[in-house]
Amino acid sequence: MVDLLELQKSFILAHLKTGDVAVDFTMGNGGDTVFLSQTVGESGKVHAFDIQEQALTSTRARLAELGCPSNVELHLASHHRVLEFVNEPIKAGMFNLGYLPRSGRKEVTTMRETTLPAVKAALSLLSPDGILLVAIYPGHEEGRLEGEMLGEYFATLDRRKLCASCFRIVNSPTSPYFYIVESR
Repeated sequence: MVDLLELQKSFILAHLKTGDVAVDFTMGNGGDTVFLSQTVGESGKVHAFDIQEQALTSTRARLAELGCPSNVELHLASHHRVLEFVNEPIKAGMFNLGYLPRSGRKEVTTMRETTLPAVKAALSLLSPDGILLVAIYPGHEEGRLEGEMLGEYFATLDRRKLCASCFRIVNSPTSPYFYIVESR
């Protein structure tokens, strides 16, 4: 069976190398932040965003516990504010939309109103041969709507500059799926 998390990592690893800059747009509990930090190494840089203090606390602890390089800046800010904090090209960006896992706060989710501006900002930062990965969780209403909105938006991108793809399990409509956008 397809392991979506491993598939996501393989797409990122085709673009992201030691010394690169990456952004985790939805920090959560730090899984993607750790992956990006370890991938870019000590000479690279990672910015990670979340609006919940609990996300920063758990991510900071996870980075320390796993001995990650000191290459991460944690931002207690919405992902749509990325351009206030990141002013250099990025090689990879990851979004894991939805709510903070294991927080017990499913009412706090990413929202279309901030997700679309964040994705547009991410694409404006994407360097040549860069990648943006957006994981969608359609099992709740806002997640379903975010996925539809992003699918419509990605369909409008100039394919001579950006290649947008969607990866999903077609016989499981509420399972997570993801988009990738690769720059040429």
